[in-house]
Amino acid sequence: QLSVYTTTRSNIGAESNIDLVLNVEDFDIESKFERTVNVSVPKKTRNNGTLYAYIFLHHAGILPWHDGKQVHIVSPLTTYMVPKPEEINLLTGESATQQIEAEKQTNALDEPVSHWRSRLTLNVMVEDFVFDGSSLPADVHRYMKMVQLGKTVHYLPILFIDQLSNRVKDLMVINRSTTELPLTVSYDKISLGKLRFWIHMQDAVYSLQQFGFSEKDADEVKGIFVDTNLYFLALTFFVAAFHLLFDFLAFKNDISFWKKKRSMTGMSTKAVLWRCFSTVVIFLFLLDEQTSLLVLIPAGIGAVIELWKVKKALKMTIKWQGLRPKIQFGTSNDSEKKTEEYDTQAMKYLSYLLYPLCIGGAGYSLLNVKYKSWYSWLINSFVNGVYAFGFLFMLPQLFVNYKMKSVAHLPWKAFTYKAFNTFIDDIFAFIITMPTSHRLACFRDDVVFLVYLYQRWLYPVDKSRVNEYGESYEEKPKKKS
Repeated sequence: QLSVYTTTRSNIGAESNIDLVLNVEDFDIESKFERTVNVSVPKKTRNNGTLYAYIFLHHAGILPWHDGKQVHIVSPLTTYMVPKPEEINLLTGESATQQIEAEKQTNALDEPVSHWRSRLTLNVMVEDFVFDGSSLPADVHRYMKMVQLGKTVHYLPILFIDQLSNRVKDLMVINRSTTELPLTVSYDKISLGKLRFWIHMQDAVYSLQQFGFSEKDADEVKGIFVDTNLYFLALTFFVAAFHLLFDFLAFKNDISFWKKKRSMTGMSTKAVLWRCFSTVVIFLFLLDEQTSLLVLIPAGIGAVIELWKVKKALKMTIKWQGLRPKIQFGTSNDSEKKTEEYDTQAMKYLSYLLYPLCIGGAGYSLLNVKYKSWYSWLINSFVNGVYAFGFLFMLPQLFVNYKMKSVAHLPWKAFTYKAFNTFIDDIFAFIITMPTSHRLACFRDDVVFLVYLYQRWLYPVDKSRVNEYGESYEEKPKKKS
């Protein structure tokens, strides 16, 4: 039979100070089940202590610690995490729950507190297998218990706890007033191959935490394995390799293009400024939302590159006068001034639509949505404007292309790699945990890129037009002195 006990001690030798929370008689390892039980929470656990679950497989009618052929495994039912800040209406100060416990007022927000793991997932390995004693895999060996029956050594049933199923979203803060908490115990059989795979995955997640990854970052990795179909997961790893490659090539070609750029002819300066502003805002938003590092790190690199591109676009030079920096801006030639006129004209029409929408959206969210702080509201308002109307700021560049009947001034190599990544992002949008607005923005970029492709087909190569380095084919290259 299967028995689940709880105790505040990490090891037990007798039945003192333990509670039986679940007992499954005539336990059938082939039959899956799920049961929810109420667990009594001791005072020590309520005071930021730990509670352990002891799971036993033993002979019916015999207490586990009196059974020489029992197998057991231990798992903590609590974990320590910094509680999520409570969100309030910034104008009224009204909280989402209308109740703020005394503990939340006294505890510092950055102090980890005990959280309840509301799920316990058990497995028993059902395959019969024979291994040579000298070549028994170490991953399986640590879960095995041997017994001598006559002249033969047998192994007892292999009991396994699926730690990957313990997700952050299932955690509950343990308050001092709580005396009982629900625990969902689920069981399913497991094959030898999946058992070994799951053991390695759990070890990998544990290693991430040892290298400094937070519980939330490790949870993102768990989600990829637990919430995704195995075949789809294999496809994701394959696609992710290409995503990293295209990310690197896009960054490389973008930097190479702007490094050689000598003229802003045909390039929308305001579009460059907007991209810089929006990229920095998105990075701050993802940082505030504590998004996965898989999304956060590329966003941070992109923000740094966009800041550098603004310096190039505005022809900024910084000269130091002692400890005080002095910023100087370069002058524009006639063709750049013509481009600036088209750019200003496009932005003028765009502002009639954009600003009222952004201001109205920020006001609506302030009245109806709850936030952690004023900073959180400000960043969310900015980022909602970026996500909802950000694609409108790509339109000035389309307008400049239309007026000049040319797209040669655009970094097409970097564009191509970014396009591949945009389509790959559409796949990742359904796999990696990210804010919904960020997910929708992935699909928005597809539409804009298709318009750029149409313009590239519409304006074929002309020997007299300006190329991506501010030169035309008819111009003779300047000789080096």
